[in-house]
Amino acid sequence: MKRPYLLVVTALGAGASMIAHGMALTTDKVEPPAPTRLGVSIQESIADRDRKAAEQQRALELREKAAQALEARLLALQQAQPDPAAAPQPAEAPDKEEQFDNLARIYQTMKPAKAAVVFEKLDMEVQMKVSQRMRERSMAMILASMTPDGAAALSMSLANRRPATIEARVEDPAAKPVLVP
Repeated sequence: MKRPYLLVVTALGAGASMIAHGMALTTDKVEPPAPTRLGVSIQESIADRDRKAAEQQRALELREKAAQALEARLLALQQAQPDPAAAPQPAEAPDKEEQFDNLARIYQTMKPAKAAVVFEKLDMEVQMKVSQRMRERSMAMILASMTPDGAAALSMSLANRRPATIEARVEDPAAKPVLVP
């Protein structure tokens, strides 16, 4: 008995395969394979990822539009007001008043000795505005911790008088300083 050649067997197998494929293409009804749990899970993950990517893209587009609109408004404002030095400056905004309130709360919570050291280094106008907003007890404790000169100057300013100045006698260095109203 002779064995068939390998080439002949391969050719016959390829021919049978072509006929089977041709017959499958001619039929109208093709059923998709039944979805598995893993397949469904993968499809849901892909859909979720695509949805999140679309949301991020929309957010980026909105930010870009907002940035462009802001840039256009700034350009319009810049063209409308060419000289920044000519722009009117507000004398004292309500912001400032709130800042003094915040400073008063801060100094009230500090220890009087430490608050007095810092408080004395402030400008007299700031000292007055902050001390007017503080509770009397807290302000009294800070005044008690301040140097006598600083406490006197602040007290005079709060009494609506000009701040007291200190003059030391030049001829007698051991003499006490004298307050001049």
